[in-house]
Amino acid sequence: MTTTRLRHSHIDLALHQVRAGTGRALLLLHGLGERSPEAVPHEARSWPGPVFALDFTGHGESTMPRGGGYTCEQLMGDADTALGHLGSATVMGRGLGAYVALLLAGARPADVRGAILCDGLGLAGGGPAPLTPQIIFANPDGTGTPDGHALAELARDVRPPDYATAFLRQAAQLSGLDQPVIVCAMERPEWLLAVLQELDREPQTQEEAIAAFAGAD
Repeated sequence: MTTTRLRHSHIDLALHQVRAGTGRALLLLHGLGERSPEAVPHEARSWPGPVFALDFTGHGESTMPRGGGYTCEQLMGDADTALGHLGSATVMGRGLGAYVALLLAGARPADVRGAILCDGLGLAGGGPAPLTPQIIFANPDGTGTPDGHALAELARDVRPPDYATAFLRQAAQLSGLDQPVIVCAMERPEWLLAVLQELDREPQTQEEAIAAFAGAD
C-alpha cells in the first residue's frame, strides 16, 4: 500500500492506494473513529480499476486540528481534496463516510461517478435537530488518532433530512447517471430514510452497487 500526502487547509491528509490498476478509481471513506483498510474489502474486490482509501482529518495517518471543530462539511472537503487528486472516482462510504459520500456526490456531481452508502460507525450522527450543547473535555495528554474531539463532535453532527435530499437531488440532476446514489445500509436514521424515499428504490447489496457503477461512464 502506498500513501500520498495531500494538503487540505492546515491538515495533511493520508490517501492510500490500496490496489493499483487502470481506469476509474474507487475511493473508500471509513466510518467514525476508524481508518483506511489495508486491503480491498471483499465486497469491492470485483472493482476493475484502482482502489484508494482516505483517512479523514483526525483519523488514521492524517493530522488533526487543535481544539476540534469537526463537521461533516469539513470531511467533505477532505474527500474533495482526494477527488481532485484522482480526477474522478466512484465513492464508497461506511457509516460517517456514507454521509460524506452523499454530500460529495451532490457537491461534485460531474466527478463522483456513483456513491455507495453502507452501514458503519457514525451513520446516524446526532439526529435531525440540534441537541443541548455540551462542553467537550478532550484528553490533553492524548496522542494518536482518532482524535477525541472528532469522536465527540461528529457523533453529534446534525443531519436534517431535507439537507441530505438537497444533495441527492443535485447529484441526480447534474451527474448524468440514472442512479447516482445506491443505498446498501440497513440502518435507518432519518436522513437516510428521506434519501430512500426520494430514490424510491430498495436497498441493494454492496456487490450489486459495485457492479452497477463499474460500468458507468
